[in-house]
Amino acid sequence: MKKNILSALIMATVVVSCTKSSTKTEKVENPDGSVTTTTTVSENALGVDTAKINDAKENAQAKIDEADRKIDHAAENAKNQIDATANKTKADLHKAGQDIKQGAQEVGRDVKDATAKGASKVEEGAKKLKEDLSK
Repeated sequence: MKKNILSALIMATVVVSCTKSSTKTEKVENPDGSVTTTTTVSENALGVDTAKINDAKENAQAKIDEADRKIDHAAENAKNQIDATANKTKADLHKAGQDIKQGAQEVGRDVKDATAKGASKVEEGAKKLKEDLSK
């Protein structure tokens, strides 16, 4: 869309600047003595070769196309960088979540072990107390 608008604007400028309107008035005396006036309006180019105009149009179009390709390429690069950053962040967060989960499991095992050891010591202490009391 933007290429079409720019091309139309360039062509309109070239066409307007390359045309010239001229008016020619001729007075002819007829054999019966009357005068006939003829006005001729013609548009002439200012000596501009249409091949040069077409070259200018093609050059402008080529530059517009090149700029469009560069913009598309830059946008694609930016998208790829954003996607790569998002994927890396996702992987880092997943790894951090796994580390937290593993740490929580280790803490849970340690708590279970400590509770089991504490319970067995309490049982041993209760047995010794019972034996001491029965003596």
